[in-house]
Amino acid sequence: MKKLLLSILIFIYSYSLLRGQETFPVNGITDKRHTIYAFTHGRIYKDYKTILEDATLIIKDNIIRDIGANITIPAGAIIYDLKGKSIFPSFIDPFGDYGIQEMKSPPKENQQRDQYLSNVKGAFGWNQAVRPELDAYQHFVVDNKKAELLRNIGFGMVCAINKDGIVRGTACAVTLADQNEHEVIIKDKVAACLSFNKGSSAQDYPGSLMGCIALIRQTYLDAEWYKNTKEEYNISLDAFNKLQNLPQLFEVSDKQNALRADKIGDEFNVKYIIKGAGDEYQRINEIKNTGCPFIIPVNYPDAYDVSDPWDAANVSLSYLKNWELAPTNAAALEKAVVPFAFTADGLKEKKDFLKNIRKAIEKGLSKEAALKALTQTPAELLQIQDKVGSLNAGMLANFIITSKNIFDKDNVIYENWCSGKQFIIKDANVKDVRGNYTLNINDRKAGVLKITGELDAIKATVEEDTNKITASFTQSFNQYLLTYESKRSESKGMIKLDGYYNDSLKLFKGTGVFANGNAVNWTAKFDSAYIATVKKDTTKIDSSKVGDVWFPNMAYGWKELPKQKTVLIKNATVWTNEDSGILKNTDVLIKDGKIAKVGQNLDAAGAEVVDATGKHVTTGIIDEHSHIAISGDVNECTQAVTAEVRIGDVVDADDIDTYRQLAGGVTSSHLLHGSCNPVGGQTQLTKHRWGMTGDEMKFFGWPGFIKFALGENVKESNWGDNAVTRYPQTRMGVEQVYVDAFTRAREYDNKWKSYNSLSTKLKGSAPIPRRDLELDALAEILNSKRFITCHSYEQSEINMLMHVADSFGFKVNTFTHILEGYKVADKMKAHGAGASSFSDWWAYKYEVYEAIPYNGKILHDMGVTVAFNSDDAEMARRLNQEAAKAVKFGNVSEEEALKFVTLNPAKLLHVDDKVGSIKVGKDADLVIWSDDPLSIYATVLQTYVDGICYYDVKTDLQKREDNKTERARLVAKMLDAKSRGEKTQKVSFTVHEEKGCMGIEH
Repeated sequence: MKKLLLSILIFIYSYSLLRGQETFPVNGITDKRHTIYAFTHGRIYKDYKTILEDATLIIKDNIIRDIGANITIPAGAIIYDLKGKSIFPSFIDPFGDYGIQEMKSPPKENQQRDQYLSNVKGAFGWNQAVRPELDAYQHFVVDNKKAELLRNIGFGMVCAINKDGIVRGTACAVTLADQNEHEVIIKDKVAACLSFNKGSSAQDYPGSLMGCIALIRQTYLDAEWYKNTKEEYNISLDAFNKLQNLPQLFEVSDKQNALRADKIGDEFNVKYIIKGAGDEYQRINEIKNTGCPFIIPVNYPDAYDVSDPWDAANVSLSYLKNWELAPTNAAALEKAVVPFAFTADGLKEKKDFLKNIRKAIEKGLSKEAALKALTQTPAELLQIQDKVGSLNAGMLANFIITSKNIFDKDNVIYENWCSGKQFIIKDANVKDVRGNYTLNINDRKAGVLKITGELDAIKATVEEDTNKITASFTQSFNQYLLTYESKRSESKGMIKLDGYYNDSLKLFKGTGVFANGNAVNWTAKFDSAYIATVKKDTTKIDSSKVGDVWFPNMAYGWKELPKQKTVLIKNATVWTNEDSGILKNTDVLIKDGKIAKVGQNLDAAGAEVVDATGKHVTTGIIDEHSHIAISGDVNECTQAVTAEVRIGDVVDADDIDTYRQLAGGVTSSHLLHGSCNPVGGQTQLTKHRWGMTGDEMKFFGWPGFIKFALGENVKESNWGDNAVTRYPQTRMGVEQVYVDAFTRAREYDNKWKSYNSLSTKLKGSAPIPRRDLELDALAEILNSKRFITCHSYEQSEINMLMHVADSFGFKVNTFTHILEGYKVADKMKAHGAGASSFSDWWAYKYEVYEAIPYNGKILHDMGVTVAFNSDDAEMARRLNQEAAKAVKFGNVSEEEALKFVTLNPAKLLHVDDKVGSIKVGKDADLVIWSDDPLSIYATVLQTYVDGICYYDVKTDLQKREDNKTERARLVAKMLDAKSRGEKTQKVSFTVHEEKGCMGIEH
């Protein structure tokens, strides 16, 4: 104990010496007082869980000297008696922009050309959105006006962040005292900051969420390589390496991006502090499994004004549910034992901060957890818990003085002490003068003065005869100013009355002046007490109750995720897609997610039996070319070769098209990058596991593909006068892009193969080649580990790409669209390419003028594996009818036609060993149809994925009723909220975004 006290005294003495050695000169007489303050008889919250009753806090300069009960008060101390009041550690905002100037994107003029490289001069990195060398402390400027706003709601410290760019450099920790910059910065580099938003950078790349992810991954790899290279000097990579020992703070825009950020962290062994969006409750189990701490906002959405039935019908159910459930977010995190801190970031009105914290407490958050999230947790996340976050000897004197518990609705924050400096928020000596008074001016009755409202928001009216006049009523200590506009003839105009209040007489008294300048005397004598008017609640709605979280939290979401069962489908017509063909009156047994048996008169103990008499059963439809369920843009259009981006990074689990396509019998979709560049991004095959996360929707155990494109899109035809700088601009240039890309990839691959062939001993002395994500993907093509699906139309370009592939020794796996495939069917067969075509689309642009509806038939007869794809979210729900067109136009047999949307796409995607036919051992991805699956009258009754029924026509009807019931409940609750005076927002009409090859289509 003696050693501890000695250490504290040495620290305080050393700190006082350092404080005395200031670098700034004094203009005038030095006035450096070392005042000691003692705050006695207070209820002190030493930290979030330790409360000291009738305790004393002693501070000197900006440091806490002592704290506790029965401690000795130093001689000469200024004593504050806080009997009946409380002291809390000041709050810490771990994600603020206080003192940092907002960066704005320069306006892009109509004639401005594309910007491919950074325009920052110097030996910096190539991308302007990656600026790890930026340090917030070098740009920090004290802003007393903003500091006052934050102090008034309890904050004493902020982590000041440059909220611009993908890699944002470092943040600094600053107090909210009204001092110079060099006095308020307590830690210059407190965290390294990242995001998925390139911010003000005018550089084209990245132009998509997947591009941002790829750029971050490449930056980590380049920084690791840079440690050991002598080939270049790079300020940005050097800075990036130096900030890796700091807490890593990653801002995201929603819960799915939180999971994506964590995945990057796992890849590079970084545990991020994730600044979330407040919707973590929607995926709380997955959020918990990240192991990351979170910083969460409390900017809950306002209720929608749904008084108009048309507006009420047009609000998305997901918006309605989020309005109700957003305040439960903190409680969900506490229950899941996820460390979290609060931030005021995103609030339109900072004064709503504590009100919203209280709302979170009303929804289940404990007060202890709330205080921890405001004090200790942010201090620990930023590794400044030795300075702030609690009240201990030797720490900064950052604390607030309150009338009650900080979370009580009628609590008042009296003072906020930042670095030992006092800031008065509300006068602690404010008297409750509310009531009804007889107002006399010059000894004549002038009316009735009524003082009402909350103590911190006093209102006043003067009833003058029959006139009820709103008055201005302000207080400064025991001095009051009453101002109102009189209607009486003898005193007409603005009257200003100034005076004081006599407690014992309950009387205001003072002097004033009429509008004409005549001086007056006035009094206001107490008549009766103020009684707050309580609005009678005539509704029967319990606003404290909230609905369940659905998966996903939107229309048609699950209250509970469906589970795998043993299911026996009886007496169906089974389209096997195998040598056995179409089987009548046949049973299919599903067990453990697989097809266990196919035959007649099957039996299985404990199985759920589905009577499919008169029904048809097929394997699930597979859409070889789709753009559904992709977060952000489907294109990274900014460069000709973007093989480094991955659709798998941005699978959107909340896209309603997933559910809609289950209703059309689609069980898998091949999600493709768009077609705006010759080499697009890596694709992702998914299963429609509606309600699961994006990663859980991925098709496990498939080899991996990449999107290529030919034709008008990639050479930027009809993109406008500005789209003339990105190479290629001609079809000839497209070929050269491929030749150049694969030449570079072959050299890169050879370099790595040479390095990997070295012995362990030689590897230690040889330079490690730089890992390039773009060339990694292209090298995988050369090594037959990744396969091409290519957007194509004209025969000349189809031949060109096959020639390039032959030259480099690889195959083009699939040509999609391929509407002139009938012209080159023999060459495709010889090359080994498959075709994923439209059934009969034509004439929607110049390249498809020569499309014919017999294309699929001709390719099929030539022996090419043929699939029909959608490239359209709506068409995908009717791919069974697209397959039927092969029967209509080409006289393809019904059995072979169905394979165009089932087995054949499975073959093209190299997963026909798992799906595509009804065979024992394959995945139980099955569809039960009401009729012949190629009939326009056929509807889907049930869709199974991995033996789980994700769509059932009866369940769907129940979901529709659930949607209506939930909507009606929430609309009624919003109407009730509006009637109680809560803020509302206008309903804005939203359109679901359908995405195609060139991006969003409405």
